[in-house]
Amino acid sequence: MTASTAPIASAGGEPPTGEGPHRRIRRAAGVDPLAGLRTPDDPPWDVYLTGTVFLDIVFTGLDSAPVRGTESWARGMGSSPGGVANMATALARLGLRTSLAAAFGDDHYGEYCWDALEQGEGIDLSTSRTVPGWHSPVTVSMAYEGERTMVSHGHEPPPEEPAPACPPPARAAVAALAPGRTDPWIAQAASRGTRVFADVGWDDTGAWDLSGLTDLAHCEAFLPNAQEAMRYTGTDNPRAAAHALTDHVPLAVVTLGADGAYAVDGRTGETAEVPAIAVEALDPTGAGDVFVAGFVTGTLAGWPLADRLAFAGLTAALSVQEFGGSLSAPGWSEIAAWWRKVQSVEGQDPEALRRYAFLDGRVPPEETSAWPLRRAVPTIGFRRSA
Repeated sequence: MTASTAPIASAGGEPPTGEGPHRRIRRAAGVDPLAGLRTPDDPPWDVYLTGTVFLDIVFTGLDSAPVRGTESWARGMGSSPGGVANMATALARLGLRTSLAAAFGDDHYGEYCWDALEQGEGIDLSTSRTVPGWHSPVTVSMAYEGERTMVSHGHEPPPEEPAPACPPPARAAVAALAPGRTDPWIAQAASRGTRVFADVGWDDTGAWDLSGLTDLAHCEAFLPNAQEAMRYTGTDNPRAAAHALTDHVPLAVVTLGADGAYAVDGRTGETAEVPAIAVEALDPTGAGDVFVAGFVTGTLAGWPLADRLAFAGLTAALSVQEFGGSLSAPGWSEIAAWWRKVQSVEGQDPEALRRYAFLDGRVPPEETSAWPLRRAVPTIGFRRSA
């Protein structure tokens, strides 16, 4: 089944905001995937995460990679919060109560990112901080031929002792693991019953030693891509790698790029594999983060493993059709529009449609109103007209 035959119409505009910087507002009521599971004794947050927020400047519509000594013109450009903001925004747009701890510069970039996340997306930033005199990290991303090339600049913020309530109580946390690095908050969160979902980046050391990912012992799920999974396990097949990873973590999810994703639950022996949805990608920035957010959402909601994989792949496929990492993440209204559209297209494979039938009863009805999602803009700083 291809989503390219069922384009998603995106609405423009922005939700209303508060009266000044760093004022929190609540977004319009939308789908709460955990509505039937909530109790008065629940922790205040569904998901906690921490990391670095970048200002992303994305160029798209490039015919090829930039050539040394020449000037390349892009047909499209967008700016949005990036880095850990990609994951936080994707989680919030799927209806999860999300808390983010990050440092923000006190420059215009930092203020824009703070307001976009807190006011625009309803993300809790009570454990975040503004660092005087620290300029915001920036990433320039160039998208072409379905890939991207990035250039980043930034400095580590001054160290600060974590607040006593950090990490705050949460159902789940998303952690980015790195070889040889231990983040004490991960063990602390897991000891409180928080379910930790981990991803990982490329190992620049070339060691690819799972024992170097010490915090994996505190994680419920590990979501590497195929190359990362095979290198860490010494296997030549991503499915074999997923099975091998369950010796180290209860649930292994390996993304297979254009082939979809494969998952193994080592506690039950259950496996699931879901093909990717073919789309025409505008910008792949943040697609991996959106995939993780979709999988976390389905897991916390108690969905079957195959449904979680399908939902994660769908949200990632929708995200690559928009500019930017964080503000490309889909909301429930877009997921609903996709599901209605693909069912109306003649010639669809009935078996492929059944793979997404779990969306029935979960997506909002067509008449439900929602604030239009913010999208990446070519520039920041324009004042709104009265």
